[in-house]
Amino acid sequence: MNRQYDALALFSGGLDSILASRVIQDQGLKVLGLHFITPFFGSPEKIPHWEKIYGVEIIPIDISEKFIQMLLDGPDHGMGKLVNPCVDCKIMMISHAKSLLESYGAKFIISGEVTGQRPMSQRPPTLNAIRNSSGSADVLLRPLCAQSQPITPMEESGLVDREKLPNIFGRGRKTQLEMARQYGFSEIPTPAGGCKLTEVENAARFYPLLRRLERADVNSFRLAITGRQYWAGNKLMAIGRNRNDNERIEDLFETGDYMFEVRGFPGPLSVGRAFLGEEWSGQEVLDAAALTASFSPKAVASGEAVHVAVIGPSGESVVTVEPARETSSGFALPDLEGLKEWKKSRDKNKLSG
Repeated sequence: MNRQYDALALFSGGLDSILASRVIQDQGLKVLGLHFITPFFGSPEKIPHWEKIYGVEIIPIDISEKFIQMLLDGPDHGMGKLVNPCVDCKIMMISHAKSLLESYGAKFIISGEVTGQRPMSQRPPTLNAIRNSSGSADVLLRPLCAQSQPITPMEESGLVDREKLPNIFGRGRKTQLEMARQYGFSEIPTPAGGCKLTEVENAARFYPLLRRLERADVNSFRLAITGRQYWAGNKLMAIGRNRNDNERIEDLFETGDYMFEVRGFPGPLSVGRAFLGEEWSGQEVLDAAALTASFSPKAVASGEAVHVAVIGPSGESVVTVEPARETSSGFALPDLEGLKEWKKSRDKNKLSG
């Protein structure tokens, strides 16, 4: 039997989401934080620590598949500078939170947005669009900027005292930092967004998948943020940088993939994956083995050909290759070339559809 709460809060772990939860708790209401998880954001391993230092109960909510499909279909409100669907992301989280209200006996949703703080998702027209598109006008409260927002049923009924809520506006964080000090927080989160879709390097890792996939493939997006990434046509290589990467790569290995491991020298584990129904040629397998070996310093220093174990659809074999970064297959680091044109084309097709 679930415990009963008054409010469900979107809890990212950022300062605004923490403060939004606490100011509602200060009014004697029970709050449950919802920490949303996708390959692009979320740190569920931090939840016990957050609960301890911020005094908010939190549960993880994985929306990976639904979120990825939204990216592949094309977000209704478009993307930001890179591949970040900030407006549709917030709509999805609020909509999901709304669907959970009854399960937890909760009456409303809390979001830590501050009017004017973020240029894409926190301008007044955008905040209105998020509220309306998520169908949450009667249950969504933004405590940190509530006094500059239309009054909500929660405030009208007296469940929440509007006059006791802060009235924060703009990009400055002085008020939030002062509130954090008053609460006595031992840790104050930095203002970084924490979404990989807004970061150039990580966006470049995801962009090739967005161009090639039609259906949500959570595993491939998790693979795209693991280790070093190389592409040759429709072939992806993920090469471990350390033990954690190697273990993660092994966990993400799927039927149809190729796994490569240098024999006789310490080095990375790597996985090769093909997309759009393609198969690996013999030369591409050899080139992938050579690329993997090139990240083993001792193998390279030996000056000799090395053995690389290959596990693939046909079983396990061992190939002998010269470690090499440049190969005939043309494996190269991912980039964002053509991103603007791709987004324009998608938006055009979405409108015409």
